[in-house]
Amino acid sequence: MPTILLDSPTPARSELPESSQDVQDLGRWLVFRYSPASLFSLKISRATSTAGKTLLTPTPYAVKMAFLDATLRNGLTDDPYSFVRSLASAVLRIGPPRHACVTGTIQSVRHEARDAGHGRKPDSPAYRPSIAFREFVHYYGVLALAFDLKTCSADHVPLLLQAAPAVNYLGKRGGFVQYLSGARQPKLDSTFTQPVDGSNGPAGFGQRVILDDFGPGASFENLNSFASTEIRRGIDRKFVETIVPLQVYNSGPGFVHYWAPAVTG
Repeated sequence: MPTILLDSPTPARSELPESSQDVQDLGRWLVFRYSPASLFSLKISRATSTAGKTLLTPTPYAVKMAFLDATLRNGLTDDPYSFVRSLASAVLRIGPPRHACVTGTIQSVRHEARDAGHGRKPDSPAYRPSIAFREFVHYYGVLALAFDLKTCSADHVPLLLQAAPAVNYLGKRGGFVQYLSGARQPKLDSTFTQPVDGSNGPAGFGQRVILDDFGPGASFENLNSFASTEIRRGIDRKFVETIVPLQVYNSGPGFVHYWAPAVTG
């Protein structure tokens, strides 16, 4: 799939909403679009290390972590603590590409060996060879990430606009994407994910899955991989039952082809 490189100048402060009326007039949703540049893979959080089906779409947690990572790597903020709190309150919806083909494979991997107290010989290597089942998704189309400006801090919207072009992978490292554009729009259609909680009307068609997101009490200290603190379920990280708007179109030995057949308002 070809990728497109677009210029992305830093947006001016005047482009941002100054009031709730501005959000309504200029567009409630800030939508960033990306072109998938490689295969995508992201197992559900409850899957084991040796086996597990991939999700069809990045999770809000993975997307927000990607924006946080891009912000820090590019020195866009010196206060990641408040940015994480802002991301925790932001509502994010994901528009997967119209076509997604999932294939499975067996890979050679290396697992950390058990310690000496659990049967490991003192002179054995630290890692042992093994095999694992992996699934990968080939996307055809555009991946869209939509932030609800009504739930975003106005002080941190500039960070989203500046970090979006620097986001180049989602999910596992290697699930590369290329930034295309950003735009405001008043509402989202049925090609975006929808939580199964009744807050956005009746649930639409698609796959019902559990996607993780920043929890209401998420903090930079607990999300930081280099810190000794642990992520707390329901506080730093929450799990939301969600409809992913893709349905099975075709299947065969070793693959399943999903697609979004229609667009409704």
